[in-house]
Amino acid sequence: MILAVVAASPAAEDPARQLFERYVALGHAYDASLADLYADDAFIKNTRTYPTGEVRELTMPAAKYKALIRQAMPLARARGDRSTFSDVRYAAEGPRVRIRASRFSELKKYTSPISLLVGPSTSGTWLIYEEVSESRP
Repeated sequence: MILAVVAASPAAEDPARQLFERYVALGHAYDASLADLYADDAFIKNTRTYPTGEVRELTMPAAKYKALIRQAMPLARARGDRSTFSDVRYAAEGPRVRIRASRFSELKKYTSPISLLVGPSTSGTWLIYEEVSESRP
């Protein structure tokens, strides 16, 4: 199957860009309200690669992930665990926008891909409906 990558229209890209900028700013501020950017039914998947080469895929219910974010922020602040993002790209997927970026862990010194699917809720607020990422311990 071949999928065409279509740039998001400026009308759709603006709220997606604003949401991503808020996502980054809240993360850098270690602000637990970052969890509020996720829809209650968001799909969360992380593929973790261990030094042994073992790969584990983890999916998590949004409610559990949101609680984990809230609990982890004070620890992340204490450790200086912060991510920076580069090569950020936006592409329309129906009424939503796929944001793809490279995430660099300043604490662990590695880069990995992250993909967020964002879009308007029934109330019009833009939320994250999917996060697919990779990590290392």
